[in-house]
Amino acid sequence: MKAIMEKKERDSMEKNERGSTDEEPVIYRGWKVMPFVIGNETFEKLGAIGTLANLLVYLTSVFNMKRITAATLVTIFNGTTNFATLLGAFASDTYFGRYKTLGFSSIASFMGLLLIDFTAVFKNLHPPHCKPEEKGTCKGPTAGQMAFLLTGFGMLIVGAAGIRPCNLAFGADQFDQKTESGKRGVNSFFNWYMFTFTFAQMIALTLIVYIQSNVSWGLGFGIPAILMLISCVLFFMGSKMYVKVKASGSPMKSVAQVVVVSIAKRHLKLKEPERPWLSMFVYMPPDSINSNLPCTNQFRCLDKAAILTPDDKINPDGSAADPWKLCSMQQVEEVKCLLRVLPIWAAALIYHIAIVQQHTYVVFQALQSNRRLGKTSFQIPAASYSIFLMLGMTIWIPIYDRLLVPFLQRLTGKEGGITLLQRIGIGIFLSVITMLVSAFVEQHRRTIALTKPIPGIRTRGDISSMSGFWLVPQLTLAGVAEAFAAIGQIEFYYKQFPENMRSIAGSLFFCGMAGSSYLSSALIAIVHRTTEGAKTGNWLPEDLNKGRLDYYYYLIAALGVINLGYFLMCSKWYTYKGGGDNNALEVEVVQKSHDQHEI
Repeated sequence: MKAIMEKKERDSMEKNERGSTDEEPVIYRGWKVMPFVIGNETFEKLGAIGTLANLLVYLTSVFNMKRITAATLVTIFNGTTNFATLLGAFASDTYFGRYKTLGFSSIASFMGLLLIDFTAVFKNLHPPHCKPEEKGTCKGPTAGQMAFLLTGFGMLIVGAAGIRPCNLAFGADQFDQKTESGKRGVNSFFNWYMFTFTFAQMIALTLIVYIQSNVSWGLGFGIPAILMLISCVLFFMGSKMYVKVKASGSPMKSVAQVVVVSIAKRHLKLKEPERPWLSMFVYMPPDSINSNLPCTNQFRCLDKAAILTPDDKINPDGSAADPWKLCSMQQVEEVKCLLRVLPIWAAALIYHIAIVQQHTYVVFQALQSNRRLGKTSFQIPAASYSIFLMLGMTIWIPIYDRLLVPFLQRLTGKEGGITLLQRIGIGIFLSVITMLVSAFVEQHRRTIALTKPIPGIRTRGDISSMSGFWLVPQLTLAGVAEAFAAIGQIEFYYKQFPENMRSIAGSLFFCGMAGSSYLSSALIAIVHRTTEGAKTGNWLPEDLNKGRLDYYYYLIAALGVINLGYFLMCSKWYTYKGGGDNNALEVEVVQKSHDQHEI
């Protein structure tokens, strides 16, 4: 009996491993494996956010780094982490599949968190404690200490590269999306995913950050490492029950073929420019998951890749004999989808610079503000103020979905009330308002710090008696801006990319955040060097009271206004996927004529 059960289990594992490419039915266990998938996701987020949320304070207080150095390092780290998701998505889709990528990445994240915890626990791995009287002469980290810390960062980057683009898709793989129950299961899974993300942020920005700042850095970083270990254990516990879809090859190969063939056929001309599809090779693979796209007038130079010449050979099944010499109109239009998204992505990249500041310099503003809770002696950790950004987003989303969207639907007749581009545009506009409010609050904080500082309390400058709760409006506005722009971007990329590129579409959002982090670092460096010898003094010194952070915020607001104008022009030019210019009936006739010709 035991042997029979073991054989059934092996057969089940083999079916799941084969995934959708095998003729035998795949066993979808749906909610039965969700405790492992969602548990893995929850503890992974608790571990990662619990470490990264307070990293700025750790680098400046334990590693004795200058604020501008720490801010630059964290910004570059966040940027690299997000950019690496593109490589992770490519590796998953092309070579390893989501299960193996997630398993390896989870272990890498645990190792990274463990190494960072070691830098806090062992005295030899961080500089000696800097006493208040040693201000300006604190000993910084040695090359070995920095190398150990950066190794931990590198492992976290490897972990995030695989986890971020794959975890949502892997969870959705566990449901049979061809059934109604499977579709409902996927929707519920996304809701639970957002809940776990919010839960993880709440715990990380309050409890874990408090332990790090007020109890022990070693314990504060040790807890996330332990949580990440639990995440790994939960993930591998469900291994025998998962549906493991194998890698099917990268869709980027088709993109490369269109580019190569369009260059090779650049001298050819379409017979009827007004109806280019009559000269193009029209073919749709029968097993393709992509929607059939009509011909569009944008990027017409790519249409030449699909021009059918007497030298081009067609297989009996209707496909091109050599896809590196002839591409289909469908392939060309899929590449156009990617190219049309890029200008919108560039605008989102500039937009996110404003949000980056709410995670970096706002922490420094909080450090030089009155963080006491009422008249008690309890001080809110500086990094915990970011929770108001998250609260602003999570509170606004149900208000938007339940109240505003139905009203806008009745007003405009559109499915979502407004278009995706309009939603992103509102977010960009709100980011400009966020930076203007941030500049006003910083100006007020600095004035109070210079005239009414808290007596006897100094860190890297006088502490303003202004309450830290003055930072809440700008953080709340940033959260609402993210509810419009960030969520709008994710939905926009998901819907506008070809269906077989949706993992890459997910990584594109993170790549935009990476680009924003790099641009923010470059902007900080430029402002720091440019204003160092100016009459107004350095805008971004160690002591914010001696600088003009408000001017820096005004600068970002000005860039946001320019970016908003650019985005509006791109939105007017943009053609949504499926909004083509050709006659669908004519295209069908062309494809049938190709098929009859081969017969």
